[in-house]
Amino acid sequence: MKTVPVITAPQAAALVKSGQTLLVGGFGMTGNPVHLVHALAELPTNALTYVANNVSEPGLSGGRMLRNRQLSKAVGSYFTSNPEAVRAHQEGWLEVELLPQGTLAEAIRAGGAGLGGFYTPTAAGTLIAAGAEVRTLGGQEMVFVPALRGDVAFIRAWRADTAGNLQYRLTEQNFNRAMATAADLVVAEVEEIVPVGSIAPEQVHTPGLYVDYLVQATLTLDDLGTSASVRGGSKRVDEGRLNMARRALQELRPGDVVNLGIGIPTLVADLITPEHGVTLHTENGMLGVGPAPEDGGALDYPVNAGKIPVTALPGASYFDSADSFAMIRGRHVDVAVMGGLQVDEHGNLANWAVPGKPLLGVGGAMDLASGARRLIITMSHTDPDGTPKVVPECTLPLTTRGAVDMIITDRAVFEFLGGQLTLTGLMPGTTLEEVRVTTGARFVERLQAEG
Repeated sequence: MKTVPVITAPQAAALVKSGQTLLVGGFGMTGNPVHLVHALAELPTNALTYVANNVSEPGLSGGRMLRNRQLSKAVGSYFTSNPEAVRAHQEGWLEVELLPQGTLAEAIRAGGAGLGGFYTPTAAGTLIAAGAEVRTLGGQEMVFVPALRGDVAFIRAWRADTAGNLQYRLTEQNFNRAMATAADLVVAEVEEIVPVGSIAPEQVHTPGLYVDYLVQATLTLDDLGTSASVRGGSKRVDEGRLNMARRALQELRPGDVVNLGIGIPTLVADLITPEHGVTLHTENGMLGVGPAPEDGGALDYPVNAGKIPVTALPGASYFDSADSFAMIRGRHVDVAVMGGLQVDEHGNLANWAVPGKPLLGVGGAMDLASGARRLIITMSHTDPDGTPKVVPECTLPLTTRGAVDMIITDRAVFEFLGGQLTLTGLMPGTTLEEVRVTTGARFVERLQAEG
């Protein structure tokens, strides 16, 4: 069996040449090869195409290279998490290619599998798919996405043996597994290197044949950014938002696999108890998400899609981002609860493009909205200026078409019954007349008592 060379982070960084495409693993700072990227930030290497879920956090990992203007293009799904990336794009020196998160993961997996690309229903009919080849397959509109490969991949794993076999920890698989297959040269940053045979064959997540070099580097809390402590995350809680979360919880059934989006939906997780029999799914690679720990961070716990440390319930499992979105697109997720900016009377959803802000962050919203068996939207009934958010036609860029099953606002509950927007409930403290006046869309009324 081969022996993979062990080199230093500066030696690994020197393998990257200006103008190349660099794949960088990680979800936020979890599973991020931060030491490799920081070593590259010390070199004059520039004009790089940087492929990752995002450009990390300001000053960390890819964010440090961004400050150095070593990147000319970024390919990913959510750049608004780094305001410096947004500013670089607005200033015109950083080109951005935005892909839905699941599409990004699958494009990398396709690149590693020697495929030219694939067709996906995600983003069909949206701005993201503008200019793409579109076909109708099996009665469903599909968008063609080319495969993605890199010249070099920097990935992070927990352990490696001397043959290059890799084992990941908790939710650190994310994009790392696919990226290990999709570059001409792969460097794995690992916490420890053990003799060959120390990792049981069934615990090898990435076989050593993909790995060209190993770098041993120890993570510290400073390397984890906002995921270093559960206290780094915060939730805005008020009675109206809690009422929406409670109402959404009523829609979940024992045995359901449920994905909760960021914002109001995250409050639902705090209300779920073991008695509900619900399994929470997070798109960065986990089934069986438990409540947030009282203390600790990503060195001790997995993280959820909000990059917040969480606990794992008995029976939980971990996997990579490509498998996670395959679960979603394959309709193995029963319910998605997501936030919204607008929903119209045709069941169309707009929730990723904020008015007046650059279109630089879509994340996993498009995959979830079109892939979950049932889609519930939680949002305020109106904008702060009183503008209705339940509208005749969405005027904001669409997330998905005709997929919304239920809308829960701070004033009302709507369902699409027989394809028609139907008011089925009033939220506490709200009158029917208030809902009539503040709803822009046409709807029929079939009120039921709200618990």
